[in-house]
Amino acid sequence: MIAAPEIPTDFTLLQESETHFSSDTDFEDIEGKNQKQGKGKTCKKGKKGPAEKGKSGNGGGKPGGPNRMNGHHQQNGVENMMLFEVVKMGKSAMQSVVDDWIESYKHDRDIALLDLINFFIQCSGCKGVVTAEMFRHMQNSEIIRKMTEEFDEDSGDYPLTMAGPQWKKFKSSFCEFIGVLVRQCQYSIIYDEYMMDTVISLLTGLSDSQVRAFRHTSTLAAMKLMTALVNVALNLSINMDNTQRQYEAERNKIIGKRANDRLELLLQKRKELQENQDEIENMMNAIFKGVFVHRYRDAIAEIRAICIEEIGIWMKMYSDAFLNDSYLKYVGWTMHDKQGEVRLKCLTALQGLYYNKELNSKLELFTSRFKDRIVSMTLDKEYDVAVQAIKLLTLVLQSSEEVLTAEDCENVYHLVYSAHRPVAVAAGEFLYKKLFSRRDAEDDGMLKRRGRQSPNANLVKTLVFFFLESELHEHAAYLVDSMWDCATDLLKDWECMNSLLLEEPLNGEEPLTDRQESALIEIMLCTIRQAAECHPPVGRGTGKRVLTAKEKKTQLDDRTKITELFAVALPQLLAKYSVDAEKVTNLLQLPQYFDLEIYTTGRLEKHLDALLRQIRDIVEKHTDTDVLEACSKTYHALCNEEFTIFNRVDIARSQLIDELSDKFNRLLEDFLQEGEEPDEDDAYQVLSTLKRITAFHNAHDLSRWDLFGCNYKLLKTGIENGDMPEQIVIHALQCTHYVILWQLAKVTESSSTKEDLLRLKKQMRVFCQICQHYLTNVNTAVKEQAFTILCDVLMIFSHQIMTGGRDMLEPLVYTPDSSLQSELLSFILDHVFIDQDDDNNSADGQQDDEASKIEALHKRRNLLAAFCKLIVYTVVEMNTAADIFKQYMKYYNDYGDIIKETMSKTRQIDKIQCAKTLILSLQQLFNEMIQENGYNFDRSSPTFSGIKELARRFALTFGLDQLKTREAIAMLHKDGIEFAFKEPNPQGESHPPLNLAFLDILSEFSSKLLRQDKRTVYVYLEKFMTFQMSLRREDVWLPLMSYRNSLLAGGDDDTMSVISGISSRGSTVRNKKTKPATGKRKVPEAEESSSSDSMWLNREQSMHTPVMMQTPQLTSTIMREPKRLRPDENYMGVYPMQPEHHQPPLDYKQQEEAARQQQERAAMNYVKLRSNLQHAIRRGTSLMEDDEEPIVEDVMMSSEGRIEDLNEGMDFDTMDIDLPPSKNRRERTELKPDFFDPASIMDESVLGVSMF
Repeated sequence: MIAAPEIPTDFTLLQESETHFSSDTDFEDIEGKNQKQGKGKTCKKGKKGPAEKGKSGNGGGKPGGPNRMNGHHQQNGVENMMLFEVVKMGKSAMQSVVDDWIESYKHDRDIALLDLINFFIQCSGCKGVVTAEMFRHMQNSEIIRKMTEEFDEDSGDYPLTMAGPQWKKFKSSFCEFIGVLVRQCQYSIIYDEYMMDTVISLLTGLSDSQVRAFRHTSTLAAMKLMTALVNVALNLSINMDNTQRQYEAERNKIIGKRANDRLELLLQKRKELQENQDEIENMMNAIFKGVFVHRYRDAIAEIRAICIEEIGIWMKMYSDAFLNDSYLKYVGWTMHDKQGEVRLKCLTALQGLYYNKELNSKLELFTSRFKDRIVSMTLDKEYDVAVQAIKLLTLVLQSSEEVLTAEDCENVYHLVYSAHRPVAVAAGEFLYKKLFSRRDAEDDGMLKRRGRQSPNANLVKTLVFFFLESELHEHAAYLVDSMWDCATDLLKDWECMNSLLLEEPLNGEEPLTDRQESALIEIMLCTIRQAAECHPPVGRGTGKRVLTAKEKKTQLDDRTKITELFAVALPQLLAKYSVDAEKVTNLLQLPQYFDLEIYTTGRLEKHLDALLRQIRDIVEKHTDTDVLEACSKTYHALCNEEFTIFNRVDIARSQLIDELSDKFNRLLEDFLQEGEEPDEDDAYQVLSTLKRITAFHNAHDLSRWDLFGCNYKLLKTGIENGDMPEQIVIHALQCTHYVILWQLAKVTESSSTKEDLLRLKKQMRVFCQICQHYLTNVNTAVKEQAFTILCDVLMIFSHQIMTGGRDMLEPLVYTPDSSLQSELLSFILDHVFIDQDDDNNSADGQQDDEASKIEALHKRRNLLAAFCKLIVYTVVEMNTAADIFKQYMKYYNDYGDIIKETMSKTRQIDKIQCAKTLILSLQQLFNEMIQENGYNFDRSSPTFSGIKELARRFALTFGLDQLKTREAIAMLHKDGIEFAFKEPNPQGESHPPLNLAFLDILSEFSSKLLRQDKRTVYVYLEKFMTFQMSLRREDVWLPLMSYRNSLLAGGDDDTMSVISGISSRGSTVRNKKTKPATGKRKVPEAEESSSSDSMWLNREQSMHTPVMMQTPQLTSTIMREPKRLRPDENYMGVYPMQPEHHQPPLDYKQQEEAARQQQERAAMNYVKLRSNLQHAIRRGTSLMEDDEEPIVEDVMMSSEGRIEDLNEGMDFDTMDIDLPPSKNRRERTELKPDFFDPASIMDESVLGVSMF
């Protein structure tokens, strides 16, 4: 055999005549062109004859020889390590392992093949072993059926899915073994018409099994085998071409120099290569038709992903044979797969093809057919898929710009604003390749130019144009971050940006418009922030990551470059745009990112003075809050005591504040003069000065200017006169708030005197009283400001202020009185829980403006959150939350998350008080309904149904752990029962209490009671019932009947009174549909107790049972519930066992005892029958105990001996042998009629249409 044989160029037969299969993936060889005489028996699946089985390298050694037992080597009585164990260990050199197997194959090929067959069986996780006898006399299908029967049912895992260090590298070792096996056998053994025939036949049969482990493992093996064969075919093709060239060269020589013997050898070699190529073709056809075309649409996503990944390798490796539409269509179809991992494999496979520009011509038809699908995948719900789709489009763009239309590109452009950073970065790279990577010839001569004449100038303008046209002007930081990795040089060209803003345009150059200048300043600010902070904007990253040494050096270099440039340029920019609030606000943020030391080391003090002068001028010119706060932050950034420039900046700041303070006091004195009506000019001067002081007080401690007195005088006058302009009141409240907070910071950080604490306490109390007065102001904006500040102050000066060892601040603790709490709650009810149309506070009164509605809703949510925070931190009484909780359903869309979180936090603080608050909210709604509709309301009305639905929602919030909430639930029922019987009917006892219908609402919580607690609550209910009530059957008594039945459901009726048994329809017989809760801890049931006045203990009397009555004596549960577990000692603490004398309620004790014994016998028989059924259906429960749903998707179900489930509590209803791994429960739905129905994987619109 000649070395390195390859597939000849005639392999095009595989594409043209043999593989022109239809779109339904049926590869039929109608003309029989693939069949060869003497060869091509690759795909026989039938039973092999004894003569064929007997062939071996040594003349037909028998598998059952002396060196063999059950298919395993024996040497000196010690079993050699099997192939599976070697591959599992993954430590040995795979080539030596394969070489040993080849030697074994040459010695006795049946024995060696048996080893290989068992290797594949064991790699599938099957414990069965194929014996020599089975190998000789059984067909593949019979062997597979036998192995299926020996699968381990107790575990759903198999080597390819197992976790743990020993299985971590199993898949790679398994794939490597197959590849090395084919590579080592490529010169002789794979052409012997035996080894490959047997392996391909086995893998094809296993891949058709309904056992997932067999199918998954064999598909992976077959695909890797195909990949190895494609590599062999490629080598054969290369050798064929070389041989053909050598033959042509020799034949073209003149007769005298021509070597006929060499021509003969080359002809012989070409013939052998051609034969080998035909053999490889047959093998690949067998695998492709027998495995790939079925498994690429398998029900399991991992199997589909394997197929698509490997076909991508084939097309890339051997493009001449596989890169055509007959194979590309499978990738195109599968791009519509329902599973993200499969779609991802399609895209990565295509990326490998589009990356090679030489292959573009072969992809034209595919691109035109599936381009729209690839573009739509940029919006895939799986972010990984979306990222790869964008990267694929980037490769398509590089191969040919004409392929993608403007609309296609726009679909990708907007993704630069995506919150998911990998998607945005991929879109940024696409944008850069499309709009910024092209360079004109004339730009080459501009490379050394800088500033406005640099080649980046036009690119910066293009970036500005794109930003403005995208209509997402608030997201410049996102745009910059998206392009940061691919366009760093462009985004860091601050000299160019600065020149575009300051320098005059060149001749013929169009200047930037005002809007474009604003956009450029915003982009420039974002690039400086990104360079200085080295992390993505808010919402794009998971947090600050640790920078590498190289990144830190780059960060320092960038900050130095920024400071050196803008320390000089910033005063000029501020001077040019000093009257434009938007531009100035962005420019004033630049000093935050300066390296302030450079002002000194670079001798730039004169530029610092120029900057301070410009800031002072801006403060005098502007009254806009954003501009003033930006000036305040700039002063704060420059006033750093670590740098030598501190004194210079501090003096400038103090001079500015002195002037503002003097001016404010002077204006205020004139403004508050008695007997004079303040005019608008005076009011404007006061307001503008107050705005400036408030903005600076936010970031600077202005305590030495004593601003509390003048603000207090202003606010007090506003209360007395009631005609103070609203903006003045709002800013005065805010400024006074800052005064209080700075005073608190001072007394907290330094050693403060008692006088300081008392002065702060007095100021804080007076300020709270002022805010409380302004809660009743006629102006809504003033009320909202007063409410927000009050909530903040109450929160700060609550008992939390002493945490962290700050006990000296105890005199400052302030607890709001009931009147203040009531006013705060009234504000919430009047201004938060309102309809959208009732809110007249939207901007400019534009009720139809969607943006203003969203802003108004956001404001109301903040107000509600501020009050709920007071509830959560116990600043106000928890029962005030009742008015909040009752709005849960009505305003669920607007505030549902806030209210639900408040419930959760209050329950963590005090479960019982939270439960009392919930029931109080329901009682309030019930009373409101009574006031509106009277006591004769319709219980089917929407109002009453809404209250019941709210109660159901409340019940759901208690969760599934009844032990944790048992006391709270019991107290809830207690309060509910008392409320229901609180108002007796004035017409007498023959008529129901006025609030009896509330029991219908209370029954929504009955399912949250433990069984013994239901009995206790029932006894407490009987305390309020009379004998006549229990006999009533009229409709008006239905709430009582319904509530009693809900308490009796699931309980043992023998411990109830006979009256209870009579009144509860069917409650004396256990409902067969009741679901026994097996495998869960239960508390033993208690017997009935007498209804004494002391049944409900106070919290002071019992630490463990704050709501329950004295616990009756517990009876044995052995006979009643044979499967119930014994309670823990913890439960005994909850219900202390105290002996108590019981008195039967009526003289029906004998009837009651007989009924109880009959029920016990029935229960015991039922439990025995069920346990026998469970034992008969399955041997182990280790898997199914973890599963909440039947595993029936990927299984082979037995139709014989299937036992019907007698009870809803059974956790299983089928016998299965395929146990999918626990990691993929989402895929386990139900067994489909057609297991490989393409519609179960892809959209119908895809498979129903031919690709071309």
